[in-house]
Amino acid sequence: MTDAVIRPARPDDAEPLAALGRQTFIDTFVNGFAIPYPANDLSTFLDASFSPDTITQKLAEPGAAWWVAERDGDLLAFANAGPNGLPHPDAHPTDMELRRLYVARTAQGLGLGTRLLTLSLDWMQARGAGPLWIGVWSGNLKAQKLYAAHGFEKVGEYQYPVGAWMDDEFILRRG
Repeated sequence: MTDAVIRPARPDDAEPLAALGRQTFIDTFVNGFAIPYPANDLSTFLDASFSPDTITQKLAEPGAAWWVAERDGDLLAFANAGPNGLPHPDAHPTDMELRRLYVARTAQGLGLGTRLLTLSLDWMQARGAGPLWIGVWSGNLKAQKLYAAHGFEKVGEYQYPVGAWMDDEFILRRG
């Protein structure tokens, strides 16, 4: 087994990215945190967020970037950053946001999340003159601790739709 390589995502990663995103969401929020999403809401969210077509479109978004951690041809983790879309009065679309940082359950503890976070933050800092933003589920203390270690502070809250279900999220800012 070789070490994981982090590289920019490519269009041919859309299908494995969709599968990784879907499974990591289920492993983290449904199985891990036991959020009781109604089946229809979960299915609607997963189909809208993690279909290969959706990922293909998002990979081509101007001003956004995707990175993957790959080992022996398998995707283990990914990060996505781009123009900010968080609902905070001080946030602007010209600011940068870390939109997703997902690590497969089987790859947790390998340092991939930290490596992808560092890469994403460096990329965002180089492209935005304003603060950096992250939205994180209010119950994900591990992620909040990681982001705090990188200088992020809670500055707001909002609700993130998973189908019709609304997750309570924190808005974090650095800078």
